Amino acid sequence: MPLSRKIWVYFMAFTVIVFVLLWVSQIFFLEHFYESMKVSDVAQASESIEKAYDELESRAFYDYIEETAVDNDLCIEILDRYGRPIYSCEVLGDCIIHGRGNSISTFWQRIKSSSEGVIYYKVKNPRSNYDMLVYGCEIGGDDYPDGYLLVNSALVPVGSTASIIKRQLKIITAILIVIAFVISLYVSKRIARPITKITESAQSLAKGDFSTEFRGEGYLEVKKLADTLNYAERELLKVDTMQRDLIANISHDLRTPLTMVKAYAELIRDLSGDKPEKRREHLEIIIDETDRLALLVNDVLDLSKLESGKEQLKVSEIDIKEELEEIIQRYKGVSEKRGYHIHLSSDESRMVKCDILKIEQVIYNLINNAINYTGEDRNVYVRQINLKDEVLIEIEDTGDGIEEDKINLIFDKYYRSENHKREVIGTGLGLSIVKAVLKLHNFDYGVRSTKGKGSVFWFKIKCEYDNVQNV
Repeated sequence: MPLSRKIWVYFMAFTVIVFVLLWVSQIFFLEHFYESMKVSDVAQASESIEKAYDELESRAFYDYIEETAVDNDLCIEILDRYGRPIYSCEVLGDCIIHGRGNSISTFWQRIKSSSEGVIYYKVKNPRSNYDMLVYGCEIGGDDYPDGYLLVNSALVPVGSTASIIKRQLKIITAILIVIAFVISLYVSKRIARPITKITESAQSLAKGDFSTEFRGEGYLEVKKLADTLNYAERELLKVDTMQRDLIANISHDLRTPLTMVKAYAELIRDLSGDKPEKRREHLEIIIDETDRLALLVNDVLDLSKLESGKEQLKVSEIDIKEELEEIIQRYKGVSEKRGYHIHLSSDESRMVKCDILKIEQVIYNLINNAINYTGEDRNVYVRQINLKDEVLIEIEDTGDGIEEDKINLIFDKYYRSENHKREVIGTGLGLSIVKAVLKLHNFDYGVRSTKGKGSVFWFKIKCEYDNVQNV
């Protein structure tokens, strides 16, 4: 059901419930409520008279009775202990305790025979045919009463009043239902309009239109939703752009070694097949290009497994100083061949807990990244700094550095800096893999960079391993 229709239905249902309650309370319970209130008022007046009997002098007591009778439209009769009238106050024009054919003796006998010394009856006045309320009680005395109090009040017929109220309610109900219908229709459409517009914009976004603008007008919640969707749209556009760049880069990286493999395979077939030295040279190139292809495929697979959240860490304890020395030693041959200088400075030995193979992969990727982007001096610096409960690893290059507005993007998937002066070794996914591995370990990491002076990539390995996070 559309939101506007649902709001309209709820609003109309609320209106109907209000009118049902109003009708039930005014029509069905009006008479009962009126009688209950009248009985309560008469009882309170009688109690106040009984209390005044004990506290006031005779003259003041009779004045109080008259005042109470006038204020509450009551006829009051005071009887002595033998049931003889000693004071009367008649306010109503026609009652059943005054005038001809009164029933004082009957009510007096009922009070005497009641267990609590209190009576109240609803009786019909034979002369006016109106319902009357008679309340009686004992007054004064401890063991025996000094006298008796009779109070008579008219129960005004509410039938005609209820009929008038019913006619009024019919007219008011008809008018308010029309008003409620119009208001609810207007309000439901007004509330649903911005959400409908956002839904239409979301449908455009789902079709790939990243120029869609989400507008939230009128309500704070809708505005927040629109801002969130605009942010999501920018992020989707960024991811879409980077994915396109990744496909272009991977396509280029795949095409180049495949072209080389095919070209040198054809050379072996057509020219160097019978020349051992040339054939060996061409085969070496084919092997190197095949290694490049394998590296690219492995990086893509590694990143995919890490981001899937299904990769399990195999945590063990290692001496990080020995590990760094071993890794730098492995680079020795390549460094001498290509003219790079990798410098290691380390504090004393420190045991840390991590997945050794994955942390090795992190260190290799960071060193390769430093080699790709270091300066003309071809120096790379690796440092081990022991902290209180963790070890800080830094890999520094002397290259052009990273622009300040690009530092936050450097670890993002598919991003590759353009600040390099030589052919870049690798697939461009190295830092994404570094980020995924370190997040899986729940290790802190980051980068510091000064334009024109190089960059320092760092991460911290904890000495005591705790819970991992999903990438």
